[in-house]
Amino acid sequence: MIKPGVRNETGRLRTVLLHRPGAELSRLTPRNNDALLFDAIPWLERAQQEHDAFAEVLRGHSVEVLLLADLLGETLGVPEARADAVARTLADLRLGDTLRRHLSRELLTLAPEELATTLIAGLRNDEIGGVRSLVTAMKAADDFVIDPLPNLLFTRDSSVWIGDRPVITSLAMPARRRESQLTELVYTHHPRFAGCRPIHGPAFEFVEGGDVMLLAEGVVAIGVGERTSPAGVERLATTLLAEDLVHTVLAVPIHQQRATMHLDTICTMVDVDAVVMYPNVADHLTAFTVTAGDAGELRISDPEPFLTAAARAMGIARLRNIDTGLDPVTAEREQWDDGNNTLAIAPTVCVAYERNVQTNRRLAEAGITVLAISGSELGSGRGGPRCMSCPIAREG
Repeated sequence: MIKPGVRNETGRLRTVLLHRPGAELSRLTPRNNDALLFDAIPWLERAQQEHDAFAEVLRGHSVEVLLLADLLGETLGVPEARADAVARTLADLRLGDTLRRHLSRELLTLAPEELATTLIAGLRNDEIGGVRSLVTAMKAADDFVIDPLPNLLFTRDSSVWIGDRPVITSLAMPARRRESQLTELVYTHHPRFAGCRPIHGPAFEFVEGGDVMLLAEGVVAIGVGERTSPAGVERLATTLLAEDLVHTVLAVPIHQQRATMHLDTICTMVDVDAVVMYPNVADHLTAFTVTAGDAGELRISDPEPFLTAAARAMGIARLRNIDTGLDPVTAEREQWDDGNNTLAIAPTVCVAYERNVQTNRRLAEAGITVLAISGSELGSGRGGPRCMSCPIAREG
């Protein structure tokens, strides 16, 4: 069993956490897909085929693939974990005490794997029997009393490893907040992670994993925008510096619009000293450098160009930005289709969606091996290979 630990973005990937899409995707409808943050309703079977192919590419490069639903099912075999999971799920104030008591009794009787499926896929009003409450009486039959979690597909968002510590994130969108609770449950109770000490968590200010990028050992960049707040970065930076997990945090303001919701939708690393970046932001992306000050306070610089601040923090002469040379319209289209959301599995080797032909071609011309995968259905939630993967172990 490979020991957890991640200290960079491009070291050879050894272990990764994925979530194979399941029944939760079949719960998307034209009425709820916007609230559940999907731009389209994916074809589940095709999405599963695409995800299976993604996982096989990783396994073909000697990466151990862990599946979140499997880990959650195993975790829920622990009585303490079962009780915690049910209590957190039913804390939703919309349920009312009558329905909450009934659901608590029913959920605790389920087998661990069945409970895991229910917590992920959700529960509709017409799937409940044996209770009559004002809440159930006034809800439509197809209303959800436990919401599905289709975005669990994007395992990067609910946790990220920095060194040997899992950072449990705090997700900004109400539809996603239970994701980090389930992930925290796995890291807390599953024997695979015995002894690991999670930091941050859903009770704290908003930080999402797609905004967190380990540029080099000791250097982490965190995007600040639609999903991650300045207060979230401040708290996480304080913890990381105090625990000596990093020596520098770069707080990177990004445009607050859905197309660029996370830092990794506009910039990812493809080599130890190279990134691929959305051309339309490359010239004005900035960073505040945050380091430890006196008496536990933070020392915060004025903003400067991101590439400059990153190279200095990494201790290199220059952080290369591979110029995709795309015109503004093509760049915007391929960014929307996650052309900049690559997953490095080793230096100069990355996984990317095949549909971003121009970006992939320029990466290949720059000496980057692109392992292209299909993402016509997986991409409907606006997330690419990096979003769909949480590295748990990388070589240094």
